[in-house]
Amino acid sequence: MPTDLRAVLRAAPADLKTYFATYTGRHFEQLGGGGDRRETRDTITATDLVAVTMLSVSVPAAVAADLLEGQLGRDLSRHLTEIPADVSLGTPEAAGHVRPGSPADKAWQLLKTQDGVGWVTAGKLLARKRPKLIPVWDRVVRCQLALPGDVWRTLDTTLADPAVRTDLAALRDNAGLPPEVTLLRILDVALWMRHHKQHRDAACPGYATVSSSTTSP
Repeated sequence: MPTDLRAVLRAAPADLKTYFATYTGRHFEQLGGGGDRRETRDTITATDLVAVTMLSVSVPAAVAADLLEGQLGRDLSRHLTEIPADVSLGTPEAAGHVRPGSPADKAWQLLKTQDGVGWVTAGKLLARKRPKLIPVWDRVVRCQLALPGDVWRTLDTTLADPAVRTDLAALRDNAGLPPEVTLLRILDVALWMRHHKQHRDAACPGYATVSSSTTSP
């Protein structure tokens, strides 16, 4: 992984406290009881659509209606029923669920090809439904990590490192966050906070290297 991850985590305590105190993204995981609660974890709800707006994306109205009441929602639900809600990225069980061709991959492919959705919003919707397994993955974090190709499996390997998991858990505790905020989300926020201001500067090397049609999760 090109980024010095341990250096990012050492600098993260203040960033995490700032993010979860002031940024709208602090509501993403737990709004309405969370996207992975048993009652609705295999369907997209109106609350899920609101939750992703906390991460500065939105689902187009026609796609939203189809997810809530149409065939798209039924198709996505079939994939979601095959993706466990209790498996965390970085554990031995995770690898088979984030490989190409897995139900999670099929769900992501289905969502990202909808008009006006794309890979970022698709990933955030899936992260809302399966926060332990699917990362919040956007242009800022991708640029910070400089990771091409199979990001889900690369992050799975990263989170399998006990030292990384220990560091992330300590960061969560230090920030006073509940266990519902996953270690995967702590990693995402630490990376995003480290780079988002620089990324919005046109001088950032990764600013103009985004392709919404070719990126893989």
